[in-house]
Amino acid sequence: MSDYDKDLVDSAVIHLKAKEFDSARRFLERALDVADDPDTRARASWHLSQITDDPARKRSLLEDVLSYDRNHAEARRALAILLGKLKPEDVIDPDKLAPQPEGEVTAARADRFTCPNCGARMVFAPDGGALLCENCGYREGQKAADPGQFGGGFGGGSPEEQDFIVAMATAAGHRKPVAMHAFTCRGCGANFILPPEVISATCSYCGTPHVLDVKAARELLPPDAVIPFAFGQQRAERILSDWAPPAKDGNFSPPRGIYLPVWTFDLNGEIPYTAEIKVKDGNQTVVRYIHDTYPVLYNDVAVPASRKSEALLRAALPAYRIGDAAAYDPRYLADWPAEVYEISMSDASLEARARSVRRMQRQIGEYLQTAYDGFSTFTTSSAILSAESFKLVLVPAWITTYPTGAQLRQVLVDGQTGSVHGEDAPKGPFDWLGKLFS
Repeated sequence: MSDYDKDLVDSAVIHLKAKEFDSARRFLERALDVADDPDTRARASWHLSQITDDPARKRSLLEDVLSYDRNHAEARRALAILLGKLKPEDVIDPDKLAPQPEGEVTAARADRFTCPNCGARMVFAPDGGALLCENCGYREGQKAADPGQFGGGFGGGSPEEQDFIVAMATAAGHRKPVAMHAFTCRGCGANFILPPEVISATCSYCGTPHVLDVKAARELLPPDAVIPFAFGQQRAERILSDWAPPAKDGNFSPPRGIYLPVWTFDLNGEIPYTAEIKVKDGNQTVVRYIHDTYPVLYNDVAVPASRKSEALLRAALPAYRIGDAAAYDPRYLADWPAEVYEISMSDASLEARARSVRRMQRQIGEYLQTAYDGFSTFTTSSAILSAESFKLVLVPAWITTYPTGAQLRQVLVDGQTGSVHGEDAPKGPFDWLGKLFS
């Protein structure tokens, strides 16, 4: 029967290529009646969905495909189009993407934050979840009751995971922002141009904070989540003072707060492996091979999305509690500089996948070492490991430097937990950061 059901699907494909849809439909429906394995049922359901006009039936067939193979890329895209989550005209061939024009300026919209009581500017208070009027003290939003759960003040809830395969079908999934964004300050009417990597700014004339409406910028994937600043500059200075090695004079530049972008990925699938086991058979040593699979389910594999601070952020990432992130709300960025990603989502996913494979290989090796005395070596395949979903998360950081001889040591204080991370670097590594605050 297993050969019969596959032959039915193969016959249906021949009729589909000849545009004999009625005959193809009969073969596919018969295949679904007798199919005895998930792969064949997924193939039959997918081909049948392509010649079905009824939206309800098409959706049911696509959901059947995904129930057998959750990473079926074509079915994921087709279902997203059917449900209105993806526009057919946005689907691209990543191998035929046109080069991005450098230096162009596009019109942008920006959110402005003013007090409803007195009209003065409002800024995000580094206490986990509130906007604060600098004039009358009015607060919008309250800090979460549990200090370990950030982002409760604005009621945004938990961030949503984004469909990786659907995003990969669009240009935004493969590109990084290169266009500058022009907007007019709604406080005083001054015109501004933001560089591609910046999404928030404070007007130099009237002091009004603005945050770019990223969802309106088609070239960008908008942030999905944010970990709000949990403490201000004074506490960051105390943390740095306590952390500085006794041999150093602690001559820190004032730390500057900034949100840095991070991609996170959820990966699932299996790692097939073949292990070589040497065992004694009488007076001889014989080699036996074990073929098996190791399940993979990794949540929130984090990859830096900024090249300027990549090394420092990579060292700091394990300390961030990504699971505490709140759904993105531009109010968290009021009067705080924030970077957007410089590393595309598709490029970051390759790093997340490679890291997950290396981690899984270590786990498989440790398992085989424990389970088999004669374990010698093993090989793996990562062909069926895939990214399920992703998020773009903004994480808070206090960044500064202090001199060590002829160099500056760069230091990052995690704005969520207060952990400190530093590394040696040439003098002047944060000239780019000063421009954001000028």
